[in-house]
Amino acid sequence: MSKYLILNCDDFGQSLAANKAIMHLLEEGKVSSATIMPPAPAFREAAEWARSRPHLPLGLHLTLTSEFSGLRWKSLTGRASLHDESGFMHRTVADFEQYALAKDVKTEMRAQFQAVKKAGLRIIHVDNHMGSLYGLATGRSFLPHVLWQCAKRGMPFRIFRRIYPKDRFLASIPGAEKALAPVVALADTLGVGIPDYLLSHPYHIEEGETYDSFKRSLVLKLYDLPEGVSETYIHPAVPDAQLEKLIPSWSKRVWEYRLMLDPDFAYALKDAKVTLTNYAYVRDHMRKPRIRAAGSLLRLMLAGGRHDSRQELH
Repeated sequence: MSKYLILNCDDFGQSLAANKAIMHLLEEGKVSSATIMPPAPAFREAAEWARSRPHLPLGLHLTLTSEFSGLRWKSLTGRASLHDESGFMHRTVADFEQYALAKDVKTEMRAQFQAVKKAGLRIIHVDNHMGSLYGLATGRSFLPHVLWQCAKRGMPFRIFRRIYPKDRFLASIPGAEKALAPVVALADTLGVGIPDYLLSHPYHIEEGETYDSFKRSLVLKLYDLPEGVSETYIHPAVPDAQLEKLIPSWSKRVWEYRLMLDPDFAYALKDAKVTLTNYAYVRDHMRKPRIRAAGSLLRLMLAGGRHDSRQELH
């Protein structure tokens, strides 16, 4: 098999500084795609730019958390359970999983799909900000709901078929392989395309890390890329003195932007025989035919807990 890589820019619409970097990388073809955040403060600017460029691969970054104390946002629907005492979306995945009512989460997700449609955007895939819908903190997962929304629209979703043993973060999660199996089975049942692997790297600047060491680590990933279709994600941004004070590890966002423009990275992609692709490839080549009874199966899976809106499929 060949080695394909989806290189996605998360957080499109988070800030003007993020938008500027992502727009540049998309226009230059340095990345595969970007995913946009409807609740975020710079969404309108990102949407206006993307609307005039429908040929560029764009996805929906379902956003249910607002993590930075200096840069907060509210939900589109204003549902109380989706917000903390400050009136903004929960800062942590754990708080979101603990306090958000299932009916409010589903309403907000639908509103975010509607927001990108109303903005005139052509969306080809879906992913999730901070992994808040995966059940990573408490086991309270909303993935069946997300996969159902994707199935209705014929869109792939960022979940992965296998865990790459060399991925330092994902491979270290106890029981991850076992927990992943039913999600993959449901995606296949619903005909939702998913890539083979997701490759992670630390979001924050690690002790002693420099641009050169960060660059080296990502270049080595290219040469060590598994066969099949893998995705990795970055959060690129241009330098911004104000946001650097408000957002931890802002410098790493700048590094990620710089790396995509670095000729050494471009050379490594070619030398390692890695082909950049996007979720259109996943949609067209990596989804299994939808099982006719999928809707009935999913309704049965979601039936548990309807008597109590805080009970959710685990």
